[in-house]
Amino acid sequence: MSDLIIRPTAKFIILRFVVTGIIFLALEIVYFAYWKGARGTDLIPFFAPIIFIPAFRRLISRQLTTVTLSGDRLRYQTGLFSKTTRTIQLSKVQDVRVDQRPGQRMFGVGDLSIETAGDTSRLTIAEVDHPQDAADEILNRAQGGATAIQ
Repeated sequence: MSDLIIRPTAKFIILRFVVTGIIFLALEIVYFAYWKGARGTDLIPFFAPIIFIPAFRRLISRQLTTVTLSGDRLRYQTGLFSKTTRTIQLSKVQDVRVDQRPGQRMFGVGDLSIETAGDTSRLTIAEVDHPQDAADEILNRAQGGATAIQ
């Protein structure tokens, strides 16, 4: 059985970059068309790229969050400098839940929650592509079956 890697989707990150890019271009156009030379607006073109910071933070966060199904274990790993790893035996998985808000449903994305036996905490992976397929695969592997995500 091959390893299955689950990551948050990049769909919303791409959308954030597109919207932020449009806002950035609008600011630059307005500045050069109307505000150039106006008092107190000289630094706008240099500070306008700051609006990209939230999108870049989200992109980096996505790259640093990974769930790996390998053999009889599920490993949730997150972090850049200090890593946090949580390893769960698949035989201990009791419940896998998929939550989808209306915007997520339009894009085929959802939040995946995994609950284990004897554990009061719930492991949640936000914004996963094809979350129901991933949930079914986790449950199949937890029960010893092997089917692949399409």
